[in-house]
Amino acid sequence: MKALANHTDFDAHVEEYEAWFERNPEIFLNEVNAIREHFDRLPENIRGVEVGLGTGRFSKILGIKEGVEPAKAMAEKARKRGIEVMEAWAEQLPYGDMQFDFVLFVTVCHLDNVSHALREARRVLKPGGLLIVAFMPKDRPVAMEYQQRKEWSTFYKHAQFIGVDQLIKVITAMGFKDLVANQTLFGAADKANTVQHPQSGSDTGSFVVISAIKH
Repeated sequence: MKALANHTDFDAHVEEYEAWFERNPEIFLNEVNAIREHFDRLPENIRGVEVGLGTGRFSKILGIKEGVEPAKAMAEKARKRGIEVMEAWAEQLPYGDMQFDFVLFVTVCHLDNVSHALREARRVLKPGGLLIVAFMPKDRPVAMEYQQRKEWSTFYKHAQFIGVDQLIKVITAMGFKDLVANQTLFGAADKANTVQHPQSGSDTGSFVVISAIKH
């Protein structure tokens, strides 16, 4: 079972992927800061994993030591950033039950089956562990722009965006509790490349982060 609709696109265009982050440092930091707020819900001395970590940019800056990535060239780049990477799919995580204090997803639009991936995340989480899902809601400016240009996009031509309500429904159906949400990247897509502070809620931002506890 696959996690990326076509991970060969990512393998073939690693430098293009990396260049986007170099061109858009404010967007990257805005997203990192929104994710980092959810780490306040975690205790000290924790073990966590990022699923679909790409080249490891988020894991590196967030201090995450382990990750899963099916695209071989992306995984190798992440290893060079000092991250232990397993080449595997989100829907079939190569870990035993109840291994981690948190599981992080940064974007879920490349997953073939969000429900299966989150069910696997729940399996590898310890009781009381934290699921963190960062994503671009399908009805917000940034995701809408990607959808309009997906035919010509290297990385988003196979993307399947999801709405906030739809994702919350999936998370709660699996028994996760105590959902908390924040958001960033406000306004039109061409205005997102400015320094912004995360705000609570999930109603307006083009980048939303939801965390929930495994009970």
